[in-house]
Amino acid sequence: MPYILAEDREELDGQIDKLADDLRTRGEMNYAITRLIHHYINRLGMKYDNLNDAVGILECAKLELYRHVCGPYEDVKIDLNGDIGVIGK
Repeated sequence: MPYILAEDREELDGQIDKLADDLRTRGEMNYAITRLIHHYINRLGMKYDNLNDAVGILECAKLELYRHVCGPYEDVKIDLNGDIGVIGK
C-alpha cells in the first residue's frame, strides 16, 4: 500500500468516508472502484503505462487487504479450527 503522508490522508479521508458511507451494496462498491480507475485512466490518457499502473493499483490494493485483514482473520480461524495441513503429508 502506498503509505502516503498523514496530511495527504486528511485531505482525502473525508471524501472517501462520505463515499464509503453512501455505498450500500457490493455492486455499488465495484462501480465506485471501477469509476475511480476509469477516471484515473481518462485523466492521464489511454496508453499502456497508465493501464498497467491501474492494474497494479488494483492488485496491490487486493494484496494489502489480504495482508492486513484476510490473513489475520484466517490465522484466528486456524487457531480455532485447526490447520488444513500440507498437501502430501
